[in-house]
Amino acid sequence: MSRARFDAAVLPYLDDGYTLARYLTRDGEAARDVVQEACLRALRHVDSLRGDDGRNWFLSIVRSRCVEWFREQGRGTVFVEYDDTIHVSDTVDTVDDYRAATPDVVLTAVDALPAVFREVIVLRELCALSYRAIAEVTGVPTGTVMSRLARARERLRVMLSERETQ
Repeated sequence: MSRARFDAAVLPYLDDGYTLARYLTRDGEAARDVVQEACLRALRHVDSLRGDDGRNWFLSIVRSRCVEWFREQGRGTVFVEYDDTIHVSDTVDTVDDYRAATPDVVLTAVDALPAVFREVIVLRELCALSYRAIAEVTGVPTGTVMSRLARARERLRVMLSERETQ
């Protein structure tokens, strides 16, 4: 086990790990616990890391630990596919309709998304991962990532525009 390899592969991505865990669990304290446990797993299995960039590898461990956390809480699985029918308000014409939303309002809207959409938004917009990297972390094809991201953005657009019209 190489402590130096762990330090290089995991420590730079602790914030991304916490961000992902926080949005998946919706609980700051649980997110800290999830990341701590993910770090312990990463330390034990750092020799299985291929290459030097541990970001996707570590985020996959965090995601896996989040799924386990949900099961332990008796909440079943967090990543359930949802009916993607979106009823767009007639008052929403352009993407610019919600650009005035404050960061707190946007983050609250992200937090309200179903987990399958929340995770791709967090990984893409907050952690700045590529589609390919998100596919690696989530274990789904790149096309699925792109589809989920498009649907997540549309849901956010609708949620934020409806909030503005209230």
